[in-house]
Amino acid sequence: MRPVKPSTLMLSLAFGLFATAAMAALKPGDAAPDFTVEAAKGGEEFTFSLADALKKGPVVLYFYPKSFTSVCTVEAHDFAENTDNFAAAGASVIGLSSDNIDTQREFSSKECRDKFPVGADPGFSVINAYDAAFAIPGAPPVFAHRISYVISPDGKILSVTADSGAEKHIENALAVVRKWREEHKP
Repeated sequence: MRPVKPSTLMLSLAFGLFATAAMAALKPGDAAPDFTVEAAKGGEEFTFSLADALKKGPVVLYFYPKSFTSVCTVEAHDFAENTDNFAAAGASVIGLSSDNIDTQREFSSKECRDKFPVGADPGFSVINAYDAAFAIPGAPPVFAHRISYVISPDGKILSVTADSGAEKHIENALAVVRKWREEHKP
């Protein structure tokens, strides 16, 4: 059995003690807050703009607590394995956490397998805008909840998935973008 890092153990403990069923306050039909963040794909930094990404099709925006932790790594692998499926439905994917850009640069290459970008939001501006911040009452945010949004090209939220596991996020987002594509065939 592999030893568990203290930070991973604390993160797991925090989820178990403080997770709530209704983490996301934004709902389908709501306007998605626009944002621009430092991001990395394949270890290369760039500026990610939601508005620019939406010009190409739906965007799957998924928030995750911490790069290189167990479930976050599984989720990155699963999104990477499904990048072609999302692209076939006309959608793009970006992951976002409060990690800094140096961490995201490494995570994008190692765990996202150079397939999709991850954004850095150490100031919690995007995380807060999407009601994805995890904080103990009375304390500042610690990290992001595991929440994913599918955003339509017109900037409206199509779906929200709030679940501590990774699998439902990919499954639900892929079903939503495929349904969107079917309804919006050229």
